[in-house]
Amino acid sequence: MKRIYLFGLALVAYAGAYGQMSENFDSRTVGEYMGVVSPDWTTWSGTVGGAEDVAVSDVMPESGANSIYFSTVSATGGPQDVVVPFGGELKTGTFVFESDFYIEDNKGAYFNFQGETTIGAMYSMNCQMLHEGTLLMDAGASPLITTTYPPETWFTLTVMINLNTNDWELYIDGVIQGRFSNASASNQVASADLYPVNNATNGGNNQAGYYMDNVSYEHTPYTLPALNLGATQIINTKGLASTNVSPSVVVRNLGTSNITSFDVSLEYDGTTINETVTGVSISSLDYYTVDFADVLALISGENDMTATISNVNGGGADDDADDDIKVESLSPLVPAPGKVVLGEEATGTWCGWCPRGAVFMDQMADDYPEHFIGVAVHNGDPMTVDDYDAAIGDFISGYPSMLVDRGGDIDPSAVEASFLDRIVIAPKAVLTVGSDYVDGATSMKVSVTADFDEAIAGNYRLALIIVEDGVTGTASGYNQANYYSGGGSGVMGGYELLSDPVPAADMVYDHVARAILPSFAGMLGSFPATVEAGESHTVSFDVEIDPDWNLDEVHLVGILIATDAQIDNAGFASMDEAVDNGYVGLEDDLIVTSSINLYPNPTSTHTNIDLGNVDNENVMVQVYNMNGKLVSSRDYGMLNGSYTLPVELSDFEKGMYTVRINKGNTTEIVKLVVE
Repeated sequence: MKRIYLFGLALVAYAGAYGQMSENFDSRTVGEYMGVVSPDWTTWSGTVGGAEDVAVSDVMPESGANSIYFSTVSATGGPQDVVVPFGGELKTGTFVFESDFYIEDNKGAYFNFQGETTIGAMYSMNCQMLHEGTLLMDAGASPLITTTYPPETWFTLTVMINLNTNDWELYIDGVIQGRFSNASASNQVASADLYPVNNATNGGNNQAGYYMDNVSYEHTPYTLPALNLGATQIINTKGLASTNVSPSVVVRNLGTSNITSFDVSLEYDGTTINETVTGVSISSLDYYTVDFADVLALISGENDMTATISNVNGGGADDDADDDIKVESLSPLVPAPGKVVLGEEATGTWCGWCPRGAVFMDQMADDYPEHFIGVAVHNGDPMTVDDYDAAIGDFISGYPSMLVDRGGDIDPSAVEASFLDRIVIAPKAVLTVGSDYVDGATSMKVSVTADFDEAIAGNYRLALIIVEDGVTGTASGYNQANYYSGGGSGVMGGYELLSDPVPAADMVYDHVARAILPSFAGMLGSFPATVEAGESHTVSFDVEIDPDWNLDEVHLVGILIATDAQIDNAGFASMDEAVDNGYVGLEDDLIVTSSINLYPNPTSTHTNIDLGNVDNENVMVQVYNMNGKLVSSRDYGMLNGSYTLPVELSDFEKGMYTVRINKGNTTEIVKLVVE
């Protein structure tokens, strides 16, 4: 076994025997199953010696003669699922897990730490090594460490944990790759689960193949002193620079006596805030969260926030000063003025991995409420908007997927990283959404106004998305498939505790796309050929209000689509906010409307445009496909009276089209479906 070095964790006092295991497989016979020959190894189900177990191999040892090998070509991994118990649920002291890995070309690897002796009850940490050399470590949500590993090369991976102070560190070949603090409930370990998986929805290619050698763990117990309160985590600090946060400090009783009072301070950027806690009773090993009444203003760059505990039970210092201070490094970014990032998630209630999208969309909405707007574009269920679903389907490789400002297709778990890349890019224009809605109306006008900070040229377009939160339904199509049920696929925002499928009665869907006008590609001709900085331009949308929409839960989202089809910027408002902003109507409005009657629609051969009354106005009709290409155009000249105009469609391909009717100074857009 390789010697284990404590590179970054502070040593803690210990007593009693070390808990440890080391295995280099050299004393084993090739072909033997580890669960059969070693009491320190078992499987997820407890059944050893079969497909779930791992056999000793002499093909690729790091040292000596033998190693073990894991592989799969299944998207869901397995069937191997090997567990190395740590001798109980370890909640204090220091813990070190180490193994050599050799990951084959174009294949991945994975393992996790279970937090409880009951397998599947708690995932304390997941470590996914993707086939292209990326390593992601998380605790059930966004990656907490993102780094790289060397494919097709033996390397030593070490995880070091100070369970007292909740410091988790990752090393590769002795070099630290990152550190994090875990959630209080997950700051414990009970076993390692070695499971071959490299799922494409997590960024993999569905193929895992890796050898492990020199597997070991070592636990150094901790003797609780009489009086000791430790700081274990600083939370509620996520945000962008220039925003205020109301932080909290998680403390833990690491002594034998109850804690009844203490002081805690937080220092950041030269500012210190304080809280005095009294009238509590924190039992031995219990956690307690201190919420600060004062706020701290985040600043750009990497800076430390430091929590300090003092005056425990009114007696000043406690019996162990090593855990009185907790330091977290914050790196908030400065958002570009007026920038809002759009996340469009492709999802469906039939999709068992799609709860992941819902969890990360909710997380983004909570963490960045002023700078991120999410849209759940449903497929194959009662919430589907056909044209939106069809259009986004051309941009994704599977479900769930997400487009951030219509960049590349990503997994929803990677949304925050993409958001942080985009939020610092200055938009060409800032968008304001207004409405003329009045209570009880069955339709409304919505204006999207672009105030340009930079000049543009080319085919920039505006579009409007209707989004609704709190959507429920009773039909079977509202049941949510849930592959996270039971915990076998890790922690996922509570879905691991729910059934598969989750009954419709227990589901509430947020960020649901209800309409997109005029189309996914936006409205052609939204702006003149060139726009100078300082100009403002508005597009108006006639919206028919679906009586099933709960307008208290609706957001109106304007998007500015650039010439490369990416989203330059977004702007959003609740219904009340949009009314307060006011509807902007201009003499030369561009109106996306459903007031013009188009019939038949859908159709396959022809349609008729019922213009109604025209008062000595020039009329032109143009038809565009979903890619924004002009496929038909006719100028009818000056018309006066009531007209119905036929449009021949026999040569059109099946799909969604937008029909643009120019009447004098007004341009109106309607949708057309060719079957």
